[in-house]
Amino acid sequence: MLDYPALAALAEVLRRGSFEAAAAALHVTPSAISQRIRALEDRMGCVLVRRGTPCTGTETGLRLARHLQQVRLLERDLAAPDAAATTPVIRLAVNADSLATWVLPALAACAGMLFDLVIDDQDHSDDWLRRGEVLAAVTAAPGPVAGCDSLPLGRLRYIATASPAFVARHFPDGPTAQALMQAPAITFNHKDRLQIDWARQISGGTAGPPIAPPTHQIASSQGFVEAALLGLGWGMNPEPLIRDHLAAGRLVALAPAPLDVSLHWQALRRMRGPLAPLTRAIRAAAAQVLLPP
Repeated sequence: MLDYPALAALAEVLRRGSFEAAAAALHVTPSAISQRIRALEDRMGCVLVRRGTPCTGTETGLRLARHLQQVRLLERDLAAPDAAATTPVIRLAVNADSLATWVLPALAACAGMLFDLVIDDQDHSDDWLRRGEVLAAVTAAPGPVAGCDSLPLGRLRYIATASPAFVARHFPDGPTAQALMQAPAITFNHKDRLQIDWARQISGGTAGPPIAPPTHQIASSQGFVEAALLGLGWGMNPEPLIRDHLAAGRLVALAPAPLDVSLHWQALRRMRGPLAPLTRAIRAAAAQVLLPP
C-alpha cells in the first residue's frame, strides 16, 4: 500500500519546483515534506526527486506523481455529488496558440478540477503523453499515442502577416524567396517551424535547403502579434487572434495562402470516464473557433 500523504508531497514538489512551495501548499513544514519524500524513496528503493532549482522528478518519481493524479480523478468520478473529495490536478500539454485562442473557455467550463498546463509546440506536445508526464494533450499528431484515444478537433488557421510599413519595405515585389531570406521573421522558439513551412508552401515545395530567414524569438502568442504590429518582423499568426487587426488594416497578409494546422485531443484511454467532462468541453470550445477537421 502506497503512502498517499507522501505521494501528495512528491506531487507538490514536482508541480511547484521546491520543498518550501510544496510545504506551503500542504500546510506543513519543509522538514515534513523532506521526511515524507525520504520515506517514499526508501520504500521505492530509488531516488524520486532531483534536488535543484527547480526540483525535477526522476522517471519513477514522475510515474508516481501521475499515479496520484489518476487516483484523485477516479475518486472524484466515484464520489457522490455532495461528498467531499480532494480536487484533482489535471496535467495537460497544450500549444500556446490554442491556449491564447480557445482552450481557456474549455477549462473554465470544468468546475471542480485544477489544471497544470505544460506549454509546448503542437508538433511536440504528444511527447509529453508518450513519456507519461501528462494525462492529455492538444497536439498536431493524430496518433494515437499508445494507450490513448485520439479525437480530431479542427484546423487552426495561420496567416503570414506583418505591418503595412514592414511589407512595403521588405516585400515590395511580394514574398519572393530572396525577400524571405532577408526580411526578419518572428518565431515562437527553436521548435517553431511554421514560418519555414509556409515559405516552402508558397515556393511550391521545391527541393533544396529550406528558406531560413533571420528571426526574432518571442515565446508569447500575444507578444508575437504585438511584434508584428510594431513592424519588428513577419510571422505566422493564428487567424482568430489577428482577425480585427486584418480588418482594420493594422496588419496585412503577405500572400493569400494560409497555413492550416490540424489539431487533435489525445487522452489516456483508461481515464476516459473521469476525463469525459473535460473532453466534451475541449471539443465544444474547439468547434467554436477552429475550422472543421
